[in-house]
Amino acid sequence: MSSRTTVRLIETADAAPIAAHRARDVEAFRRWEPAQPAAFFTPEGQAERIDRLLAAHRAGTVWPGVVLADGEVIGQATVSGILPQPHLRRASLGYWIATTAQNQGHAGRAVGLALKVMADELGLHRVEASTNLDNLASQHVLRRNGFSSYGVAHSSILLDGRWHDSLLWERLLE
Repeated sequence: MSSRTTVRLIETADAAPIAAHRARDVEAFRRWEPAQPAAFFTPEGQAERIDRLLAAHRAGTVWPGVVLADGEVIGQATVSGILPQPHLRRASLGYWIATTAQNQGHAGRAVGLALKVMADELGLHRVEASTNLDNLASQHVLRRNGFSSYGVAHSSILLDGRWHDSLLWERLLE
């Protein structure tokens, strides 16, 4: 039986489980994400980050979600760079799933649920995402959720001391 995947707005109480996942998975995520200071991997560091995310949410520029499996925090799905103006109505989507919960369909379901939030709650028209060129699992998640690749951003992210290209993705929500 597969577990139930849900998303909800992040809360300060999510800091400890997020920090535990991030500390455990630091090596697994090293090839996909920029280096972070040691405090990032602590509950205190995550609580500060969550406070900043919630402030940005109140300002209308971010929808910071957590991904849950049967009510337990297993990752995040964050809508950022929200441009709600009638002639734009777009944002970017980023997500991660803890290694202990990967390969169980959670990422695909979480992206689908985040798309529903973006369309129904945020009233957005377009969503963008990016992946590393060799992150085939994330590309599969995006493709299964109706995204199409539309280009490459050259030398767009510094990972492990080297600049890497990113594959750009888009999806219309209407």
